[in-house]
Amino acid sequence: MISFIIPAHNEEQLLGRTLDAIEAAARALGEPYEIVVVDDASTDRTAAIAEEHGARVIRVVHRQIAATRNAGARAANGDMLIFVDADTVVNEAVVRAAVDAMRGGAVGGGCTVRFDGPLPLYGRIMAAIVIPLYRAARLAAGCFVFCTREAFDAVGGFDERLYAAEEAVISRALRRHGRFVVLREPVTTSGRKLRAHSAREILGLLVRLAASGPKAIQRREGLDVWYGERREDHHHTGRDDS
Repeated sequence: MISFIIPAHNEEQLLGRTLDAIEAAARALGEPYEIVVVDDASTDRTAAIAEEHGARVIRVVHRQIAATRNAGARAANGDMLIFVDADTVVNEAVVRAAVDAMRGGAVGGGCTVRFDGPLPLYGRIMAAIVIPLYRAARLAAGCFVFCTREAFDAVGGFDERLYAAEEAVISRALRRHGRFVVLREPVTTSGRKLRAHSAREILGLLVRLAASGPKAIQRREGLDVWYGERREDHHHTGRDDS
């Protein structure tokens, strides 16, 4: 069975789209599957939307992405785990490629990432640099990570000491365990963070993280891009915050 695990905090706006895409891709494959939404302390209709789409809802209060993903994995029944962010749209091709890779002996992997909507100039530049760097380093982007249950258990899941970069750490752990692949097939994830935050904020955060070292991602403070109050996405207004 394939277990799709979606961590979600106040994702009522985009979760339905994500679940529809997973449902369509999984049905096209004709494989047994389940969808597990891990509702992490949401105060909106996230859980209700998940249930309306037939997903199984697990409720937690972690406000930490690694712990939330691990809670979903513990509740899941599948021997193939696919972690999808709540703002990310998959397709049949990428899900099929992930399943084929695991059946072909890969312990896990990631995929190519595209952003939806217009991005400010700094966002386009960052995407053009970071996405190829992740591929060259053979790291999975956080919005789509897959692995076998056996490999996930063997590496201890996502590192719950981390509030960010947990996808890079588990990528390296899985790579030490066996063959790890980054698929050419893409998913489309939301560019809302790049639209809602200025270049100064994002680049300032990256500089602070680089200067502070690993300890900076072991606490929630200072990681407002991921854990702060969500800002309005100006995608529909055409506003450019570059």
